[in-house]
Parts: sequence; structure tokens; C-alpha cells
Amino acid sequence: MFHAKQNMVKKGSSSTKDMTLGSPYALMIGFALPTFLSQVFQQLYNTADAFIVGRFLGTNALAAVTSSGTLIFLLVSLFMGIAMGGGVVISRYFGAGDETQVSRAIHTMLAFGVVSGIILTIVGVALTPTFLVWMQTDPEVMPEAVEYFRYYFLGALAMVMYNVCRSVMNALGDSQRPLYYLIFSSLVNIVLDLLFIGTFHWGVWSAAAATVISQAASVALCMVHLLRKGNIYTVELSRIRFHKDLLIEILRYGMPSGVQNSVIAFANVIVQSQINSFGKLAMASYGVHAKIEGFAFLPITSFNMASTTFISQNLGAKEYDRAKKGARFAIFSAVLLAELIGICYYVFAPQFIGFFDSNPGVVALGVQQARTVALFYFLLAYSHSIAAVCRGAGKAFAPMFIMLSVWCVLRISYIIAVMHLTGDISFIYWAYPLTWGISSVIYLVYYLRSDWIHGFEKPGKR
Repeated sequence: MFHAKQNMVKKGSSSTKDMTLGSPYALMIGFALPTFLSQVFQQLYNTADAFIVGRFLGTNALAAVTSSGTLIFLLVSLFMGIAMGGGVVISRYFGAGDETQVSRAIHTMLAFGVVSGIILTIVGVALTPTFLVWMQTDPEVMPEAVEYFRYYFLGALAMVMYNVCRSVMNALGDSQRPLYYLIFSSLVNIVLDLLFIGTFHWGVWSAAAATVISQAASVALCMVHLLRKGNIYTVELSRIRFHKDLLIEILRYGMPSGVQNSVIAFANVIVQSQINSFGKLAMASYGVHAKIEGFAFLPITSFNMASTTFISQNLGAKEYDRAKKGARFAIFSAVLLAELIGICYYVFAPQFIGFFDSNPGVVALGVQQARTVALFYFLLAYSHSIAAVCRGAGKAFAPMFIMLSVWCVLRISYIIAVMHLTGDISFIYWAYPLTWGISSVIYLVYYLRSDWIHGFEKPGKR
């Protein structure tokens, strides 16, 4: 196995990284830093839209754009979760030195991305008005929201394919190239936003069009790299198809993550619909908070992605003690970073919210939500960190059940109950830290008592 892995590394590009060799801490930090920067630039897509739209087109257009996050996440979450499962499969075989299975898994992943992107385009474009009505979108915002969503989902294929390509490269330890491609496409997105909205004075649809064009550019760069000859993962267009055994394995590890993402997204859509009932100021403030929180949590997400890849590769190589050491480091780092970020957000919430929209009503509601949840970010980080460890170990069903029961059923039940008893929006904000705390306790018990370290092995072979 060692010689097979050595040959794979020699045939790979310089950015491909075997995470079963060397210092776990240095490897994870080295993986997490480019991933963090990558995530920052990915967040710039919609954040640039929100900032430029808010400045040039007003509060109604801002509400239309910022309220899009929960619905978009709901529609793409299943596919993105399965792509994460594909990354686990690739990492496992890469760690085990199985070059053939790595190649077959990559081609299966790309076929999955193409089919998923087409399905998402059809569903998103056709059902946008239905989803927005269901979410109780403010009638004043509805026309621009429909406009933005439909143009956004016309580019769903590019969005899905980029995330699939990024999962492939990350699974092989390459977190640098996705960063370079995202920097380029994010800059394209900002330039097009300013051109379409600031110069041409086009409507909110042009912000979505700018995002689609820039995402397509990043996919083109990814494919140019993956099609390059001489690497272990060289893609051949004629070989992009579903390999049944690999597809089953990808779905086995990815479907729980996809369902988990969908569950979280569904709960957030329910929360968004309750927020929407308070009017456009509440919609705008909630959307702005979501954008800021998305940025705030990027370091934690980056460590979690590093953790999943590190653990998958090392368990594939049967380096159990090394996997445990990496898991402990990733959890501690994520929790510490989350709390430091939460304190910063708590203190400077008025400035962060006002950067997007200076409307006093929007700022007041945004600050209220920020100061309700920010100091509890360490709980959110802990839950996500354990979920990342489980995914990397092939134990994705446990996070799925925990999220389903706590972040969906319990959270929605709480919100329905408190909204029936009172009309105070602050009780909606409290739904998050309450459910984060409960899930963290459950995850702690699971992490300490379960045999997650042998997640890839059949019980009879442990």
C-alpha cells in the first residue's frame, strides 16, 4: 500500500497532498488556510450582490437578494451533501493508494454533477414563485425576488459543477487551486455587478446574471485543470459516467450529509417564513445577518473541511491514532475560533449591519439578532466539528439523525409554539442557541462513546 501511495503522489500534481504523512497540525492548517480564503471569495458572490444592490437599488431589492440564501440552500443542499460524500470516498481510496478507484469515483462524481445541475435548473426556474409564496414573501418584494431567483437558477449547473470539482480537488488534499479559481471568479462577479447595476442601471436580475457568469468562469478553470494529462485524477470526457458500485458508495456516505443539509435548510426556510411575516425590514435585517454570519463562520468551516479530508485519508490508510489526533485538534481550533469571532461580532454588530443597510429599522433588528446568538457560536462550532469528524469516518448517519431531531423537529416546534404564544421576534432568534446547545451535548456523548474510528470497516472485520 505504501508503494502504491508513493506512486500516486509522484503522478499527481504538486498541489495534491497526501495527509497521511507529516505533522497533522501543519497539514490541517496548511489545508484550512487556502480553504478559508476560498470560502471568503465564495461568500463574496452573494455578498457583493447584496452590498451593491442595497446601495444602488434600495431596501426592496436588498430584501429580495438577501432573503434568497435560505431558499437557495434548501434546493442545493441535497446535491452538495452528496458531493461531500463523494469527497469522502475519493479521500479514502487516495489514502489507501487505490488509483483505479480514485479515477472511477471522480468520473462518477462529475456525471452526478451534470445530472444534478440540470435537475436543479428545471426545478428552481419552474417553482420559484411557489416557493416564495410559501415563504410568505412580502408582496412589495415579490416581483424582484422572483426575478432574482429565476436568473440565479438558470446558472444552477455551473454552481453545482464548481462545488463538485472543488470536492474532488479537496479530497486529494488540493485546497489551493480552488482558491485561485474563486479569486478570479469573485473579482469577475464584483466587476460585472458594478457594470450591470452601477453603470447600466439594470434591475436586480443582473446581479444574479453576474453571479452565474462568474461561476461558469470558475467551472471552466476547474475543468481545464482536471483535463490536464499526466495526473492520477486526469479526467477524460468520454469516461464521465455513472459507475454503479462507486455511485452506491458515494450515495451511502453522501446521502446522510445531503439529508442533513436539507433538514437544516428546511428548518431555516420555516424560520425565514416566520421572519418574512414581520415585514421587509425584518427580511432585510435577517438576510444581512445571514451574510455576516456566513463570513464569520468561514474559519470554522475551513477547519471542518480539513478535518473531513484528513480523517478520510488516514482511516483509509488505517492510521487510527493519527486520525484521533487530527480530530481533537480540529475540534479545539474550531471552537476557539468561533468564540473569538462571536465576541467580535457582538461588539461591532451595529457597524457590520449598517455597512449593508443604514436603515435604522434594519440595523436595530440585525443587532438584536446578532447579540442574541453571537456569544453561543462555540456551540455551533462544536456541533459542526463533530459532524465533520463523523463524515470523514464514514459515519454520516449519526449527524443526520441529530440534525433531523434537534435542528429541524425541535427548532420548528419551538418556533411554532412561541409564535402562537407571543408575537415577539426575539423568541425566533433564541431558537438557534437553544438547539445548538442541545445538539452539542448529544454530539459530545456520541463522540466519547461511539466507535467512529472504524466507520469504514464492516463489524466482522474490525
